[in-house]
Amino acid sequence: MAPHIILASQSPRRQALIERIGVGYEVLPVEVDETATPGEGAERFVLRMALEKARRGYTAAGTRAPALGADTVVVLDGEILGKPAGEGEATAMLGRLSGRSHRVLTGVALVDDREATRLSVSQVTLREITAYERARYWASGEPADKAGAYAIQGRGGVFVEHIEGSYTGVMGLPLYETTLLLDQLGVPWREQW
Repeated sequence: MAPHIILASQSPRRQALIERIGVGYEVLPVEVDETATPGEGAERFVLRMALEKARRGYTAAGTRAPALGADTVVVLDGEILGKPAGEGEATAMLGRLSGRSHRVLTGVALVDDREATRLSVSQVTLREITAYERARYWASGEPADKAGAYAIQGRGGVFVEHIEGSYTGVMGLPLYETTLLLDQLGVPWREQW
């Protein structure tokens, strides 16, 4: 059976979330330059990244199914916090986020011969995180490939005091916005329920 969509991501979290709603998919990871352009705001950046991933996925798949791309960033004081480059950067990010609120933006794009995008914006407050906890958390390996150096769905969830917005958006694929895109482009995602 042909997939309903091409998932232009190798993220296990995004795969688990798309499986949660019963969408048939094929994984086709793509590479894009994830550098913000000068003066580009976080909202524009995350939507551009999602759209570029979806476009590349659609082209790479030979246009046999719509392609879904997503991108997530953490924003603190107007600065985009991406994936940490190493332990020092990860523990510094967690130190900056400790005891504060930040925004998590996830852009989602679906592309076939049409293009559609959606943006999920959530506000997350982390409790105070001690230096010991930051070091132990880094040693777990979990924060190495996560925007803002934490995973709400994993051990990093113990740091989350409050969330306003989309839990799945903070994980990396907001299901509400994703299903709106699937409906918009006519992808029959409810068939497997």
